[in-house]
Amino acid sequence: MQKLFNKGILLGLVITALTACQTTLPKADYTMYRELDPKSILVVMPVNRSVEVEAPDYFLTTIAKPIAEKGYYVFPVNLVKNVMDEEGMSDADLVHSSDPTVLGELFGADAILYVSIDKWTSQWVVFDTVTTVTFTYTMKSGETGETFWSKTQNLQYSPNQGGGGGGLAGLIAKAVIAAVERAAPNYIPMTRQANAIAVNAKNDGMLPGPYSPEYKSGEEVVQTKEDAASKDQPAAEDDTTGKPEETAEKPST
Repeated sequence: MQKLFNKGILLGLVITALTACQTTLPKADYTMYRELDPKSILVVMPVNRSVEVEAPDYFLTTIAKPIAEKGYYVFPVNLVKNVMDEEGMSDADLVHSSDPTVLGELFGADAILYVSIDKWTSQWVVFDTVTTVTFTYTMKSGETGETFWSKTQNLQYSPNQGGGGGGLAGLIAKAVIAAVERAAPNYIPMTRQANAIAVNAKNDGMLPGPYSPEYKSGEEVVQTKEDAASKDQPAAEDDTTGKPEETAEKPST
């Protein structure tokens, strides 16, 4: 039975993720991102807009891995939290509204990642339970305080997604499964999935960091051709030979 639930959870997340991926967003402007070229990222305590008081602590356990896998050094989140508590910076709202350059100088971080937990809920919806997480990510320079990357990621999971039929027995089974999800929502795997999607999104995710094999690989040609197509500059290919731009990087897929 447990295996069946796990398969259902995985399928639901995959379906939801694929649905999210089908919404193609315009390519983000990475000009400032490339200019700042951050190598280390400090993740501060998220601001919690939900009613679940433990959501920020759960979130922090999930965010470092996808960013590190993207090629950045991530300051140990628990160590950062303890240091900030000792420095009297335990109020997340206060930290988010303060000057990023202060944190950048205190920790020696190139960038500060601020996260808002906008939704962290699990609700009954007609013989089913819908669990939702929504996060807003904002990254600012630790040197200038400028915002150079932001993204909002939403993810939903329904244990009965795609199921149907079975008459009364089927309805009872769906109600039982929904009750199990409502009693113990799968927030952690959903949060991991949402973070991975946000970080690796093709058109508006994070750029590969300096410890990624994709760091600044092949972007020069791609970007110049795109720019040439948009600006009708037939000689753009000449600009890519012998003059690779420092800012040219290729977003991860």
